[in-house]
Amino acid sequence: MADKKSANLFEHPLAFGSFRNWLRLLWDNKDVDRQFIPRALFVTLSTFFISPLGLYESVRYGRIVRSTSIHPSPIFIIGHWRSGTTHLHLTMCQDKNLGFSSTFQTFAPSICLVSEGIVKRPLDMLGRKRHPTRVIDNIPFAMDSPGQQDLAISGMSPYSFFHMYIFPRQAIYFYEKYITHFDDLPESIRAEWNEIYLTTMRKAALKSGKERLILRNCADTARIKALLQLFPGAKFIHIYRNPYDIFRSTRNLYETILATAQLQEISPDEIETWVLRFYTQLMQKYLTDKALIPTGNLVEVKYEDLEKDPLTQLHRIYDALSLPGFGEAEPAFRAYLASIANYQKNPQEIDDNVIVKVNQHWQFALDELGYERLEPRSREVA
Repeated sequence: MADKKSANLFEHPLAFGSFRNWLRLLWDNKDVDRQFIPRALFVTLSTFFISPLGLYESVRYGRIVRSTSIHPSPIFIIGHWRSGTTHLHLTMCQDKNLGFSSTFQTFAPSICLVSEGIVKRPLDMLGRKRHPTRVIDNIPFAMDSPGQQDLAISGMSPYSFFHMYIFPRQAIYFYEKYITHFDDLPESIRAEWNEIYLTTMRKAALKSGKERLILRNCADTARIKALLQLFPGAKFIHIYRNPYDIFRSTRNLYETILATAQLQEISPDEIETWVLRFYTQLMQKYLTDKALIPTGNLVEVKYEDLEKDPLTQLHRIYDALSLPGFGEAEPAFRAYLASIANYQKNPQEIDDNVIVKVNQHWQFALDELGYERLEPRSREVA
């Protein structure tokens, strides 16, 4: 598991979120392990000290944000974590006609419009110094890079699966309530969640100057019905990847985020249980709900095809969704792809234990997505 002792307190996902939200989370989840009390105290202090900035932003920009227009057909990149959503998002954000929520906007959602000089720049410098590339996937770190929407939601409300990383003994509760059972939430909570989500989008549109946004949020893979209620004309790009690779990479993802966020200790076996259970739930929900998306508003992309021939896949995405501007954006796509040509993925091997677990739990995904079933090399684990 990633080293918890080396985690920087400023890297906690809620360190620059809402103070009120943080106190509510602590009140509802009082079971904090002793070794993580300093982390909890730091987040309490950091959110408290930035709360005047949040109040100022609300007063200064509240009316402006509420009146900011959003294109009726935003583009949502969905797919299970570690399926290539980040790579696709970073590439498509080179299209200057599209806006997005930056990492800073998702990390500090309540103060992102008023704190660039006093918060964003120091955080950017600190982040680049400690981690020139993201620990999870070696992608270059930058506060201005595109971020993931649910991080912003977690900083502003208790209605996010992301809190499972902070209170991992309640992981199943957070994941199922705010992802796979999202459609069952009371209308009052749904309405509040909708407004928070729309606020993050309006801030992104305001900051970027672009009405049409392209957003990446893996949790939205199971929220298609909710997003279509907000945006009936929304466009969806679902990217998927070999389940054997998903298993090993997601396990690493969970361990890495826990090292910076958790206030409760759990065992490695529990993390593996998450991987198996949550992938099954997310993918089965998507496979059921994708029929709700109107014809012409969904395109599915195989990660391995994107990796092999990105420009062809990008062109196919634009054509399938009737998106304008591919020709205009193509030089920027080419330049960005050339800049990451030497990118090295974290090396990992598919061992027999992974093969057995995937075959036992995710055969439906191998069949549905068209991946070859592997067999363990050793009979002892078969």
